[in-house]
Amino acid sequence: MEKELIVNSTPTNVEIALLENRKLVELHTEKSDVHFSVGDIFIGNIKMLRPGLNAAFLDVGERKDAFLHYTDLGPQINSVLKYTRIAMNRSLKGRLLDEFKLEPDNQKNGKIDKVFQKRQPVLVQILKEPISTKGPRLTCEITLAGRFMVMAPFRNSVSVSKKITDQEERKRLKVLIESIKPKNFGFIIRTAAEGKKVADLHDEINNLVKKWETITKRLGENQETGKLLSEVDKTEGFLRDIINDSFNRIVINDKALFDNAKDYLENVDRESSKMLSLYKSSKPIFDTYGIKKQIKAAFSKTPTMSSGAYLVIEHTEAMHVVDVNSGPKSQNRDQETSALSVNLEAGKEIARQLRLRDLGGLIIIDFIDMRNKENKNILYTKMKEFLKDDRAQHTILPLSKFGLMQITRQRVKPEVQINTMEQCPSCHGSGKVEPSQLLPDEIERNLRFILDAYPNMTITLRANPFIYAYLKKGFVNKQQQWLMKYNRWIKLELDNEYAYTEYRFFNKFNDEIRLD
Repeated sequence: MEKELIVNSTPTNVEIALLENRKLVELHTEKSDVHFSVGDIFIGNIKMLRPGLNAAFLDVGERKDAFLHYTDLGPQINSVLKYTRIAMNRSLKGRLLDEFKLEPDNQKNGKIDKVFQKRQPVLVQILKEPISTKGPRLTCEITLAGRFMVMAPFRNSVSVSKKITDQEERKRLKVLIESIKPKNFGFIIRTAAEGKKVADLHDEINNLVKKWETITKRLGENQETGKLLSEVDKTEGFLRDIINDSFNRIVINDKALFDNAKDYLENVDRESSKMLSLYKSSKPIFDTYGIKKQIKAAFSKTPTMSSGAYLVIEHTEAMHVVDVNSGPKSQNRDQETSALSVNLEAGKEIARQLRLRDLGGLIIIDFIDMRNKENKNILYTKMKEFLKDDRAQHTILPLSKFGLMQITRQRVKPEVQINTMEQCPSCHGSGKVEPSQLLPDEIERNLRFILDAYPNMTITLRANPFIYAYLKKGFVNKQQQWLMKYNRWIKLELDNEYAYTEYRFFNKFNDEIRLD
């Protein structure tokens, strides 16, 4: 699989597009005025205790109060509170946590008002970004992420990612980290650490320790509330989390961002830095790689697939609902076979849409009804396969007796929403039309369907001057391309009465060929 990372930097934000086999599968945007990012570490004060919710609201120095539930305190909350108090009083002894005595683990099913008092300071980390009217969600289980491992203060355990399957390598990494890790710090070894040398892992531990020292120093500066440590910028974080040997190219259009990414990659993985390149063309980078067009197509309310089948995606506060439709151009095959084919195509597109839009929470999918139990199992198995590259935690249930599939997917930030509708120039903004960039693909799909359905029919395409000019432009225009591709001559006619994006197909008797 060919993987590419395209980074578009603008004065107001940074857009990161992940392509797999030239197809857009993830889109991330980092705005310059964001106050909360997952992984940021704050010192907060308990503002309100809500025993009924078993939760607390914290003032972290920003406009929105943050939410902390008892289940997110973690077993080490007593150690966290003790450390916060000692560090703020500048009475911490020894280096790091060498002389720090860990407190007993917290009760799993305790009460929030037994742990905190009002206005008590506590060290917290952003678990979820603000979503809708809700403030950020916090955790007291502090972690510092690196390329090869995640460091967790107030623990002593070392665990290895399950994706590292070689037992000898798992044992090597665990023994190695246990021998060089600082006292009272736990570590989770990531997949990227597989095969890495001692020096690489030791350097990363030192970098993570420096971050912890920064937190300790800022705690002692009498700061009542506010941010102590920012997660790395989204570009660097993305590189840290996903870059591996399967990537082919990383392209960035901003020199400063390129230099930062290059420095980072050379520090953690010199081989990965070779795939990095600076984009210098005056043409927008997203246009060059066809990303803008894919965004227009993918973020439509009704994304269409190559077969003509399409999805309808609706959103509510509690869930997202996806309806699968075969469309008017489904092939005349056995109904069960046709349903399976459309459902499999839709399943692959739905998996892409979940990643692309970053849909979280409960997702209900209404697939086309199938009677064969074996086909239902095939769809369920394939759906798990389609989502195997999704980094967000998710659970998939088999089809219910009503033909519905339920998926729960981790949500840590607001979903990506892009308005793909363009202003209609023929009505000067009083209405909306589908994006004009998608018209050529739509015309091609409809023409292919007509040619398959009526192999011997004489076909005329009548269109608005805008579409007519597009089809006629070039040394080898679309009409000639169709002749070479389908061995059929498609007659083109211009009609000034047609609307901006209107076109229709006719037979030799001048009867319109209906597509719905």
